[in-house]
This record gives sequence, C-alpha cells and structure tokens, in this order.
Amino acid sequence: MTPVLRYGFRPFFLAAGLAAALLIPWWAASYAFGLPLVTGWPPTLWHGHEMLFGFIGVAIGGFLLTAVPSWTGARGFAGWPLASLAGLWLLGRIAVATAALWPFPAVAAIDLAFLPALAALVLPPLTRERNRNTPLLAVLGALWLSDVAFYWGLAHGNSSQSLHALIVGIDVVLLLVTVIGGRIVPAFTASALRPGNPATVRVSSTLTALAVAAMVAVALGDLFVPDGTIAGAIAALAALVQAVRLAQWQPLRTLRQPIVWVLHLAYLWLPVGLALKAIALLTGAAPAAFWLHALTIGAAASMILAVMTRASLGHTGRPLVVDPLIALAYVLLTAAAFVRVFGLAVLPLAYREVIVLAALLWTAAFALFVGIYAPMLLAPRVDGKPG
Repeated sequence: MTPVLRYGFRPFFLAAGLAAALLIPWWAASYAFGLPLVTGWPPTLWHGHEMLFGFIGVAIGGFLLTAVPSWTGARGFAGWPLASLAGLWLLGRIAVATAALWPFPAVAAIDLAFLPALAALVLPPLTRERNRNTPLLAVLGALWLSDVAFYWGLAHGNSSQSLHALIVGIDVVLLLVTVIGGRIVPAFTASALRPGNPATVRVSSTLTALAVAAMVAVALGDLFVPDGTIAGAIAALAALVQAVRLAQWQPLRTLRQPIVWVLHLAYLWLPVGLALKAIALLTGAAPAAFWLHALTIGAAASMILAVMTRASLGHTGRPLVVDPLIALAYVLLTAAAFVRVFGLAVLPLAYREVIVLAALLWTAAFALFVGIYAPMLLAPRVDGKPG
C-alpha cells in the first residue's frame, strides 16, 4: 500500500496544506486583479465556503481519522476507504470551482456528500467503544447543516442567508477548537515543561464547561439574533471566559518551544477575535470590523497548522521538534492574521493591498508546510512501524 494511504492524517493533512496554499492566492488574484472564477457564485461566498468546507473541512477530516483510532484503540483508517473519502472531497472542490458548468443540484449533492461520508467512517468505532468523544459527531452534523443552509441560500438567490450560514459554520468550528484545544493545549504544555518547573498547568472543569457553553451561546446568538446587541454581549462574555481559561495554561512558559507556543498563540486569537466582535457589534468601531478574520485566520487556521505539524511528526515516528522554517510559518500565518484584521487601521495601505499582503503571508506559511511536510506524508514512517 502506498504510504500516503496508510493513515488518515497523511492524505488529508496534505490536502489541507495544498488547499490553503492554492485557494487563498486564487481568491486574492480574483479580488485584486480580476482573475476570473468559474463558479458563478458571488466571489466572497465562494471564498468563504471553500475556506470553511474545503480547507477547514479536510483538516477536520484528517484530525478525526487520526484521533478516532487513538481514542478507541481501533485499527487506523487506511487503503481504499481513505482514498475514496479523499477523492470525494477533491471531487467536491472541482465541482464548486467549476460550478457554473454543471447543474446546481449536482454541485450541491457532490459537495454535501463529504461530511456524512466522514461521519459514516468514524461512527462505528466510536459507538462500538461508547467513546466519550462520540458527541463530536453532533458538531460535524451541525457543520454539515450550515453547508445545507448555505446552498439553500444560493438556490434562492439569498446571499445574506448564505453568508449567515457561513458565520454559524465558523462558530461550529470555533466550538471544536474550544473542545479539542482545551484538551491538547494544556496537556502538551504540561508534558513540555521541565520536571520541577514551579509553574503548574491548571485545567478547571468549571472553566471548561463555561467555555464550551459560551461558544454554544455564540453560535446560537449568531443563528437567532445575529449582528445585534445580544450577539455582541455574548461575544464579550465568551472572550472573557476564553482569556481566563488560556491564562491557566502558562503560555509564557512555552516561548522556547515553537511546537507548544503556537498552540497558545492560536488559542489566544479566540478571545481576541471574540472581543473584537463584541466591540464591533456593540460600538461599531471601525478597527474591530474585521473580527471574523481574527477567528478564522488567527484561531482556526493557526490551530490547524499547529495540530498538523505536531501530529504529522509524532505519527511518522519523528521527534516532536519542528523545523525552524515551520516556526517561521507560524510567524507568517500570525502576521497574515494581524495584517488582515488590523492592516487597514495601522498600515499605510489600501484595502486591496491589505488583501494581497495578507494572502502573500498566508501562502508563504502554507507553502513552507507543504514543502517540508509533503515528503514526510508521502514516505513510510522513519521507525519502520505501520501507519
């Protein structure tokens, strides 16, 4: 069996890296220089959809297909089921990219098939072992429903509904970041700190419950009362809870280890983005207007890059020490988030130039990931073990 099909993270993390490195420059070139799209969709909706259900969707797939065997003790996913699922995701990307050439129902059906197929693959081992992570499939279902709502809006010429569906879908992803990040960030931090270090990493069950509840409230607020005072107040409370939660995990103690501090940096964008959202909704302050990109580039994409770089090392039998160029990729992605969120307010650039600069920084970050990690993902484990 070809190495790329020996474990779930291999084809899906590679696909996530390639999607990130290709989709953003394509979008930036379309926006800034008029490069034509063949979707027939409003360009902003195409961009948002493909980043959420293309890039983030395949990264979530890679995470679940790698984590579920670890959670349940089941055999890892490999071979033709993996190839079929990856092919279905790719077919969805091709269908969306060329949507103007095909009947709308066919494009929607192809794209909407991926998440249910992913759920069908991971459901049996989760339910067989009655695993505590089985409820995460409800998160997957909520993400799929947001995609259904997106297509419903497109089908009825209602762009605002499609945009609304994307925002709720992003909230679902941020809930996943809260749940999974809340496990891995303190766990990896505790294992990385030297024995005897006086700083202890604390995990409060009360704060965990509050953080999850806050993000559920954010999603419900955006679903039922978006863009108003209530949604702004919920975002403010969620930002406070997330900031206090992060402070418990000793982020400043990790500055010498890029593979650890990037997890904290990614999580930091969560309270920052939520606070900006609250400011924007409650006051209308212009510098907070791009809060959505703090949550997508800053929190979601940075956490994805952090998890992919760490998990790929561990599951290919390599030491958990990232290449200096990957540490640079972390910095570049953070810079992309900063430029996209604050560039118009703090840099002497026009909006189009902000888009292009942020896209260049993002693309450089993921090009480094693909260049360094593709050889690992395409080759057998260095320790000779299966996987």
